[in-house]
Amino acid sequence: MVRLRPPEFHPVLLVIDMQNGFCSSGGSYEKYGGTIGADIKAYREIIPNLARLVAACREVGIRVFYTQQVREESGIDLFTRLHHIVPERRAEYLRIPACIRGTWDAEIIDELKPRKGDHIVVKRRDSAFQDTELDLWLRSIYADTIILTGVDTVICVETTLTDAFNIGYDVILVEDATASSWPKIGQASIRKVAGSYGWVVKTDRLIELLRSCKTRAGTFRFTMD
Repeated sequence: MVRLRPPEFHPVLLVIDMQNGFCSSGGSYEKYGGTIGADIKAYREIIPNLARLVAACREVGIRVFYTQQVREESGIDLFTRLHHIVPERRAEYLRIPACIRGTWDAEIIDELKPRKGDHIVVKRRDSAFQDTELDLWLRSIYADTIILTGVDTVICVETTLTDAFNIGYDVILVEDATASSWPKIGQASIRKVAGSYGWVVKTDRLIELLRSCKTRAGTFRFTMD
């Protein structure tokens, strides 16, 4: 039997929508989400794992990208401007814009603040690839693999992940560094990713691999088992 060398990966870390509006006390999701059954507890529970993963990626030289979902104060870019059929939980707080551009609500949470050298992708819809610079930026640094984290697993995380897969990136979903306010659907989404798109791994295992499998060329060589 011929034993092939594990493939080499050029990964980046993508932290999706960990913003005050969604994840902080006093943010829009907590303030207005009660009318649609929203709860930030699940989102906040992943912060320690995410903080450790961000630190580990910086330690081994993996670039960190953040997405920042924004809306205009005028509401011109709300879903309700375009759609007549919008589920109540997606009606953006009964037509009240969340994460308005330039406000505290839109900022990345303090526990995960971007540093010099990190990159922020401003987006207006679920996918981090729709009408953004992300694909150009990733290809310009020869990235071929995206480690996905953040919220919400079943909306922005999954949409970004499937878009990434379909345009040629390998995808790794960090199970305990992503969260959903729909717990059962979130678990189904994770199973779907594992069965159809990429690798699902937990934070501790991924950090162990990243620290032990870096090559001299700065790539990462490991088997996804």
